[in-house]
Amino acid sequence: MTAAAGGLQAGPPPGPGYLLGRRCRIELDRPRLMGVLNITPDSFSDGGRFLSVEAALAQARLMAVEGVDLIDVGGESTRPGAAPVSEQEELDRVLPVVEALCRELDLPVSLDTTKSAVAAAAVAAGAEFVNDVSGLAFDPAMAGAVAAGGAGLFVMHTRGCPETMQADTRYSDLVGEVRESLRCSVAAAVAAGVAPERIAVDPGIGFGKDVAGNLELLRRLGALADLGRPILLGTSRKSFIGRVLGQDDPRQRQAGTLATVALGVAAGARLFRVHEVGPAREAALMAWAVCCGAGWRG
Repeated sequence: MTAAAGGLQAGPPPGPGYLLGRRCRIELDRPRLMGVLNITPDSFSDGGRFLSVEAALAQARLMAVEGVDLIDVGGESTRPGAAPVSEQEELDRVLPVVEALCRELDLPVSLDTTKSAVAAAAVAAGAEFVNDVSGLAFDPAMAGAVAAGGAGLFVMHTRGCPETMQADTRYSDLVGEVRESLRCSVAAAVAAGVAPERIAVDPGIGFGKDVAGNLELLRRLGALADLGRPILLGTSRKSFIGRVLGQDDPRQRQAGTLATVALGVAAGARLFRVHEVGPAREAALMAWAVCCGAGWRG
């Protein structure tokens, strides 16, 4: 979608109108919601809530009822300042949950990790996608592991590891650097054998950017369209929303999150990583209907 003088115009999504996982196909004929399921004690807004398999399944079932399209499981916090966890600890956290989700729910599962061994194990357990917030930068074996497993891949832009990424948020050309970094990530994945139809890109809101940078990326999100890949946007509950709205509690940032989801739809994003699926789904579908105008179909 592009903004025109007369208002918002609906247009085709960047790249094909679908995204392939290991065995699934996600149609991008409307916005799609990725539900966050953190199996961590220290994530910034829901750490410790879903550590047991039973609690994680209950949350996943709730998201399914609210209309989630895929579930993103994470076993290592990537909030600013977060300390890394070992490969074995991450595996111990996520594998039982991935196995249970794939066994009990008819929904694609994504595994949020930067470790190739964890990714490979999760794909073998049934995960359809790997979500690498490092854009393949932290583990040189990641692209090959994803290709070998036949999984889909989300590549995100960041600069530095979570422990240090907010130490320097200066860029000479933020959007240009993000776009070039994502182009290189896509190229590396394709070179390793990941089909382009299995790849989506994420500008990395909140990862190595300050408030002004995050707002600029949202404002100029359409600049990523020339990458030819679907855009995943993850703004849910993030600190820049709290700074703008004066909300220190991440759970009180829903209104700001929904505003960014609607604006993301208008700018061309097709996938949205969110904590609260129901409200985000309604905001995305309403924005979609407005942007599509007479071409909207229920």
